[in-house]
Amino acid sequence: MSRKRRMFDIEMPDGDAEIFPVGKDEEGARRGPMASAIVETAESTRDRARIEAQIRQENDALAQEHVRLKRAGLIVDMISLDVIDTRKLIRDRVQGADFELAELIESIREIGLSNPIQVEPAVNGRYELIQGWRRLSAYRQLLEETGDAEKWGRIPAGIAARGDQLEQLYRRMVDENMVRKDISFAEMAQLALHYAMDPLTAENDPEKAVAILFKSAGYQKRSYIRSFIPLVERLGDVLMYVQEIPRALGLALVPKLEEVPGLVAAIKADLKDWDTRSVKDELDILRRYAGQGGELGDADKAPRQTPTALPAGKAKTTFQIARPQGSAKCTAANGRLEIRLARDFSAVDRRRLEVAVSKLLDQID
Repeated sequence: MSRKRRMFDIEMPDGDAEIFPVGKDEEGARRGPMASAIVETAESTRDRARIEAQIRQENDALAQEHVRLKRAGLIVDMISLDVIDTRKLIRDRVQGADFELAELIESIREIGLSNPIQVEPAVNGRYELIQGWRRLSAYRQLLEETGDAEKWGRIPAGIAARGDQLEQLYRRMVDENMVRKDISFAEMAQLALHYAMDPLTAENDPEKAVAILFKSAGYQKRSYIRSFIPLVERLGDVLMYVQEIPRALGLALVPKLEEVPGLVAAIKADLKDWDTRSVKDELDILRRYAGQGGELGDADKAPRQTPTALPAGKAKTTFQIARPQGSAKCTAANGRLEIRLARDFSAVDRRRLEVAVSKLLDQID
């Protein structure tokens, strides 16, 4: 059976052919709907890729700016006092009354804190203080005095990015102190001693630490700081106002501490249990022994207790011991044995600590 082809006549309208909006290619020829859709999709993809690249570039720039601001400590937040630790840097914590701290507390109480402290992120949501010991101490004291946790329980803090070398942090602390006030030579010597005793620093010699911390100071000033180191080493634990010692008094007293046997013990005996002494009282005692005050009486001339003499030229011994927590720095001097280690010894049970120290003393007797 054959199929028949059927033909139909189609009449086309007269006039110009109707142009459908299907688009044209680059040469002006009309494109079909599918071609137009493909072209539009490609153009849309290119636009989206360009926009995404632009967004990524802007995000990268913002991230770099964020890191720069963090490193400069310019990102500030209100941080709870109980998550701020102060173990990373050994600071110039002066014994006795700190008159500047008392003034700072009153200033903060009246007008608030104008300069935030500086911290860096630690672990478990905690922070480590890198600048602002007195400001943090002032807030803690205000919280203790008032009990107002809403007002004094948090402190403005610049959050710096981690990664600065420990030496740089010490230098910043030194620079901050030197700008903050006319820091005394005794305090600068104390900072050098603390730097040398820090188990995380490479330098053990406090005299060499002076060159590291006070690079910007002149040669004469660094020489004065080094001269105060023996005074702070031998008397720093009994002096309440070491920061008040004038340069001339310190330079006159240090040679006598070296030359006169038993002089350190005599000064300590005079100051022992005298907690009510004033700045003038303490300086008068030091001036007498330095030969800048009145004549010493018979009781003053005779030392109240004579320490065991050390070998000539050997005022102290320093060494390091490797421990799981890091390197322990040990300093043995006349009447003092110190161990510096990156560990919180206050967390050790007191009885265990007493037994361990007792055994140590028994073994070296």
